[in-house]
Amino acid sequence: MNFNLSILMPVVISFGISVILCPIIIPFLRKLKFGQYVRDDGPESHLKKAGTPTMGGLVILVSILLTSLIYIRRYPDIIPVLFMTLGFGIIGFLDDYIKVVMKRSLGLKPLQKMFGQFIVTAIFVYYYFNVAKIEASIVIPFTGGMVFNMPDWLFIIFVFIVVLGTVNGVNFTDGLDGLASGVTAIVATFFTVAALAVNAAMAPITGAVVGSLLGFLLFNTYPARVFMGDTGSLALGGFVASIALMLRMPLFIVIVGLIYLLEVISVILQVGYFKLTHGKRIFKMAPIHHHFELSGFSETQVVAAFSIVTAILCLLGLMAM
Repeated sequence: MNFNLSILMPVVISFGISVILCPIIIPFLRKLKFGQYVRDDGPESHLKKAGTPTMGGLVILVSILLTSLIYIRRYPDIIPVLFMTLGFGIIGFLDDYIKVVMKRSLGLKPLQKMFGQFIVTAIFVYYYFNVAKIEASIVIPFTGGMVFNMPDWLFIIFVFIVVLGTVNGVNFTDGLDGLASGVTAIVATFFTVAALAVNAAMAPITGAVVGSLLGFLLFNTYPARVFMGDTGSLALGGFVASIALMLRMPLFIVIVGLIYLLEVISVILQVGYFKLTHGKRIFKMAPIHHHFELSGFSETQVVAAFSIVTAILCLLGLMAM
């Protein structure tokens, strides 16, 4: 695949679709009153965001899908990544629909959401072994490409941990204007470069994700005119996990996606400490981006800091290859 086309064309196409769709979809979502529900116990500054159109992740999904369809015949390796992105996006869409349209603030029940995520991941695992025929092995960072081979049964368990952990990490990160989209655009750029080094046939879908997010960011940065909702955050989580697994680089998520990990850990620590101490908290609020907000940093400062940290970590990730 030509180097320039592999990077630029999917990015440009997806970016164009995203930029065209956002001004069409945003008024449509507003007309249907698909507005964001804002928790009363969240930061007070977020209350003004109530009613901002959500489910904007549809724009991200459509941009990725249409761009991928252009390349899918020539580059069938992108199929499992596209499947995971769309599969988790659909689960997120159902969750958003129940919250926003049916006015059930909790969305899908935890067991329903877990069941859906389990089924999508199980299909991905089947494709990984039986169609893509990739070995149950992973690249160890900072070893010059050394590979660790696992028994199939252990690898399957590992895949479920990687997928569910990453998906929830991206979901928790989606709490400030432009945070999840900005951080994931940088992570997707890393995997685009990694794909060109490891398996260039994956570059069309990584480029499509970069382009869709850059276009979406024009409308999602502070003050956001649209939110991605679970439709977008779950889809992006599915993308990050699956592209890392297809490139045999899931351990690199801990490096380049450290922000996702910190968001999850902050929630686990907060909930666990709260229960153990009967009401005390480690952080002012979790996930951790809200802690920094309540510590006096502006929303844009937190987003900028998290994005800069992610960019530095992605450079570290390139050094670790």
